[in-house]
Amino acid sequence: MAPLEDDFTPEQIERSRSRKREVAPLRYTSMLLGLAVPLLLGFTPLGAALVRAAGDVAGGGWIATAALGAVALQLVSFVVALPLSLRAEVVNRRWGLSHRSWRLFAADAGKGLAIGVTLFAGVSVALYALMRRLPDAWWAVAALGAALLVVALSFLVPVLVEPLFNRFTPLPEGELRRALMAVVEASGVRVRDILVSDASRRTSAVNAYVSGIGRTRRVVVWDTTVEQAAPEEVAAVTAHELGHAARRDVLYGTLVGALGAAGVVCLLAAALHWPPLLDAAGVSRASDPRSLALVAALGTLAGALGGPVYNLRSRQVEARADTYALDLTRAPGTVVAMQRRLAVLNIADLAPHPLTVALFASHPPTVARIAQARAWARDHGVPDPPRLAAAHEG
Repeated sequence: MAPLEDDFTPEQIERSRSRKREVAPLRYTSMLLGLAVPLLLGFTPLGAALVRAAGDVAGGGWIATAALGAVALQLVSFVVALPLSLRAEVVNRRWGLSHRSWRLFAADAGKGLAIGVTLFAGVSVALYALMRRLPDAWWAVAALGAALLVVALSFLVPVLVEPLFNRFTPLPEGELRRALMAVVEASGVRVRDILVSDASRRTSAVNAYVSGIGRTRRVVVWDTTVEQAAPEEVAAVTAHELGHAARRDVLYGTLVGALGAAGVVCLLAAALHWPPLLDAAGVSRASDPRSLALVAALGTLAGALGGPVYNLRSRQVEARADTYALDLTRAPGTVVAMQRRLAVLNIADLAPHPLTVALFASHPPTVARIAQARAWARDHGVPDPPRLAAAHEG
């Protein structure tokens, strides 16, 4: 890969490094707490005591314990993470990446907590109802239910959850919409619409994504992207997102997620039959709702261990979508310019450590994506995109 200096000015590189030095401790501390707190509560009697105390508020029945225990566990995780979230918001404001008022910050946090609590409490009650009614076969029904829940959320999140945080409007008629619809038609992908999200209420960063399956599929472009990127670059971003739809990445990702959720339930059932683990958690049987903290800990651990594998596949999928955009637009120079603009406006980490990429990155590093575009140009006899730093300085 070409050195950073080929595509970024010294000022941009230093800005990226400075932000990295400030946000990396926050990011890694947050990730550590997100793992440590559930494990501490789940693998010690502390979690069982917390769940029991929450259930006692409503009489101590199994339904109350399962539901209110889930609320208590969510609240503990939320409260522990809140100082870091507040600090991250302050840092993002200082770097000009956040435009949120504290009122909007609180509203976003409250909505996220409410959604998480509702979902976790519902899953908890359903899980322990199955354990009580089907003591020998609950895991099979729960595995199927987990898979169906993942599929259902893929349909429902775009139409029920995303509108709780952003307003979506069709991209207005005009030159940009005509250009993007031309890209859509060239791709042959059927989408419900191209929508603009009011991301500028919260951030100056730029982004776009595709969500939904079938009738709910839509391409969403942040209004910051529309305002700050050249029309041809917005078209390149859209082509990338259409690549996900053309390759059915959302559908396949949903199916893989469903299978993964079912697999986690099966592993969970096996772990809950191990007496030493139940003893460590302070419960005598898995069907006791006080084991909910242990269930959450095992789920968190499975997610952490599976994360690098998921991220590896995600990087491959993103690179494939980049290739699709290049094949569709045949404009590697525009793709390079778009990648550079995304990195500069979002103050991305331009030189991530390879281990950080392997463990945590869902997308290839910017320099790798730019190198991919230049390699495509060479392979297809297209002029190599200019070195943008030199163009910028000139």
